[in-house]
Amino acid sequence: MTADAIEAGRKLFARPWTFWRGTPDMKHLPPMSGVEIAFAGRSNVGKSSLINALVGQNALARTSNTPGRTQELNFFHVPSDEGPGLGLVVVDMPGYGFAAAPEAKVKAWTKVIHDYLRGRQNLARVYVLIDARHGIKPVDIEVLDELGKSAVSYQVVLTKADQITLPALEKLMAATLDFLKTRAAAFPEVIATSSRKGEGIPELRAAIAQVAAERA
Repeated sequence: MTADAIEAGRKLFARPWTFWRGTPDMKHLPPMSGVEIAFAGRSNVGKSSLINALVGQNALARTSNTPGRTQELNFFHVPSDEGPGLGLVVVDMPGYGFAAAPEAKVKAWTKVIHDYLRGRQNLARVYVLIDARHGIKPVDIEVLDELGKSAVSYQVVLTKADQITLPALEKLMAATLDFLKTRAAAFPEVIATSSRKGEGIPELRAAIAQVAAERA
């Protein structure tokens, strides 16, 4: 990752990001404008914490120790005089795989996630968050399969990387890259992050800025 790329990412996320809209279903999605990137992952994988770390704010996205707290598609953007949603839009998706929630609610969340992935034409990339302590689980593979079927570009981001040893992290990254080799929709790089310590955050910002620039 070059110094110019890191700086581009820093500038992108140094802007005054705000909450735009939350929607529990496809009927109330904001208009498609600009470039969208989304964060997906199992419940309690750290999506909201990662978004807060990216934008340098403590409470832009709501965080909770209770799995399943995010129950909507939450949209964040930088307000513009030219209109809402123009430029880059960040989407915090409902966590998946939370078996303790009522079955009907889990099915409803899952349907919203899948419908969004299939129908959002300005969705440039999905960042699939994987807890570094656990690696890719069967429920993650289901989502990766869905992304592949929908031809949606995605990149795997490891979270909570500070909570395992460096040798274990290096082994996990190598295994994850090997797993993704045969998946055409997968971006062939894995980023390890720690929202708590800031590790990998500049690199993830840079990667997002590059995607936004390519799709602008």
